[in-house]
Amino acid sequence: MSDILGEMRRTHNCCQLGVEEVGQEVVLMGWVQHRRDHGGVIFVDLRDREGLTQVVFNPQNIDSAFFEKAHTIRNEFVLGLRGTVEKRPSDMVNSNMITGEIEVMAKELKIFNIAATPPFQVEDRIDVSENIRLKHRHIDLRRPQMQKNLILRHKAAACIRSYLNENGFLDIETPVLTKSTPEGARDYLVPSRVNPGMFFALPQSPQLFKQLFMISGFDRYYQIVRCFRDEDLRADRQPEFTQIDIEMSFVGEEDIMSMAENMIKKLFSEIMNIDIKLPLLRMTYEEAISRFGLDRPDTRFGLELTDISDIVGGAGFKVFADAVKKGGMVKAINAKGCSYFSRKEIDDLTAFTAIYKARGLAWIKVKEDSWQSPIAKFFSDDEKAALAERLDMKPGDIIFFVADFPGIVNEALGNLRNHLGKKLELIDDNTFSFLWVTHFPMFEYDETEKRNQALHHPFTAPLEKDADKLAADPLSVNSRAYDMVLNGTEIGGGSVRIHDINLQKQIFDVLGMTPESYEEKFGFLLEALKSGAPPHGGIAFGFDRLISILCGQPSIRDVIAFPKTQKAACLLTSAPSDADKAQLNELGLKVKKK
Repeated sequence: MSDILGEMRRTHNCCQLGVEEVGQEVVLMGWVQHRRDHGGVIFVDLRDREGLTQVVFNPQNIDSAFFEKAHTIRNEFVLGLRGTVEKRPSDMVNSNMITGEIEVMAKELKIFNIAATPPFQVEDRIDVSENIRLKHRHIDLRRPQMQKNLILRHKAAACIRSYLNENGFLDIETPVLTKSTPEGARDYLVPSRVNPGMFFALPQSPQLFKQLFMISGFDRYYQIVRCFRDEDLRADRQPEFTQIDIEMSFVGEEDIMSMAENMIKKLFSEIMNIDIKLPLLRMTYEEAISRFGLDRPDTRFGLELTDISDIVGGAGFKVFADAVKKGGMVKAINAKGCSYFSRKEIDDLTAFTAIYKARGLAWIKVKEDSWQSPIAKFFSDDEKAALAERLDMKPGDIIFFVADFPGIVNEALGNLRNHLGKKLELIDDNTFSFLWVTHFPMFEYDETEKRNQALHHPFTAPLEKDADKLAADPLSVNSRAYDMVLNGTEIGGGSVRIHDINLQKQIFDVLGMTPESYEEKFGFLLEALKSGAPPHGGIAFGFDRLISILCGQPSIRDVIAFPKTQKAACLLTSAPSDADKAQLNELGLKVKKK
């Protein structure tokens, strides 16, 4: 037998074969998906990353030694084989396989490796916990869907690099070991052996370095870069994640947003064969919160929020009236045709809004000639008429109300809206709905720390018309920030940056930082701003989130090769793990376990 790995290298991937190759001799290599023995003839579905090909071991066409070896084949064995492509009989064509019109009649066989029985089948429809999949990730990654996800991820990255390269951007790396800075999530710290008692931080983003690139004269920069945040995890968050990081000089919002729109248009055209119409819809932060309750609205369905504070502020229902008197608000959602909701369903929705700190969920079912609700008796006829008109109340509808401070009302009802959109199947999963959200507030007040915090980051520039209000009324100042939202998910966010040192110091002052504090933490940036900084701005896209949407996956863990669990652990490698005592001593560290 010839050496399949030497003299005869693999000539085809498993799904490259079709009727055009009939009669050709081919060499295939891969894993056994299935093995079947039909009356002395052995059939094997051979799998590689491209797909499957059926291979036939017929004792009449193959040397007896190879045929005996074929009897030992089991699922997930690693094989190399030589054979001839033949057309399947018409009644044996498998329309579910790309290669379903042909099969390979094996002549030679080499078993490169045997395999233990896998912990689960290497196929897409498996009933197994995610923890088992993550513990055996090397097996899980063999599944067709996982391989499709990572192949699409590769193609998307290549497409984005191509677009940015063609548009004059330079791919420049930034440090992974850097300085810990405030105003974000917790940093991951790395102890320095050479500088005992001192620490590096892993970067939450290359924000400051990309601004330094602009000051250094590299007017168009990008990276597809790894970032790190020590935060509580959800389906769309990981301790290490990937972002498409972009910065430009001598630009304003329109330049950056236009560049980003065209990049997304190219990506969806090449990867999804979908034409995205430009320009994308735009909506101010104020409008998004008013209509949808959230700054990342899903515009694929209705159920918009309606403010009724002016109608119910003086009503006899004390909960509503008191909320308005205390500076709060009352908003409502009309779930059209849903008066059939049971009391248990309403109780479940009430519990759902409690997650977002709502202290209750009032409701009214609209009947033909009356309202069914514990609160209906508290409204006058005029108030009922005003509510019916504003909320378009028709028989068969159910109205949900939340009364509280604006932040709680909007978040609770905004998330309830999304929940109802899924529950009522109002969302077309085949639709991609983009929009820009603009004019975010510069600051938000942190009740715990009793100080202002930057809504995005402290290097975002204020709107020029609002800059004069920074000292007297900072919470009324809007920023030159913008987020790109897709189907209710923020996929990218950025801003025009501060390029004037005096304005940057003023922002630090509003954040309650002393000159000593910001010089210690950001002195290197301030020094750079002194040297002549161009107007600049940029945007960063969450690459994992974007890919999960393109792949139709609910969790970014399914588009990351080796993700962490929600407890920030790698089940495959058992990381994090204890450090050797000698390592700790060398670093001058002592571990105090809880």
